Amino acid sequence: QVQLVESGGGLVQAGDSLRLSCTVSGGTFSTYTMAWFRQAPGKGREFVAAITSSGGVTYDTNSVKARFTISRDNSKNTVYLQMTSLKPEDTAVYYCAAANSDYRLAQGAEYDYWGQGTQVTVSS
Repeated sequence: QVQLVESGGGLVQAGDSLRLSCTVSGGTFSTYTMAWFRQAPGKGREFVAAITSSGGVTYDTNSVKARFTISRDNSKNTVYLQMTSLKPEDTAVYYCAAANSDYRLAQGAEYDYWGQGTQVTVSS
């Protein structure tokens, strides 16, 4: 059974930084495409960033360009999301997801496993 556990969320002020982590157990982490999605109150789930098994990265540039960085450490079965210059509109529950493919990375339906989410709140 594949499990994803996110950590690192919290309450910060605008302009601060946070690093989210997602550790995967029960599967073959190095073969997964890993991604971060987020869902703000009253809104739908939104793609944030993805990293393939070979290290290729994709971002939702409209919302997070030049501020967020996704990375992975296969030795730790962990994917990270480094967030800088946080804005109140970044407030959301952030979800980690894993896929067995590397197609349509921004589509949540392509992901096979999901974490429970971690809350990020950015105050103004």
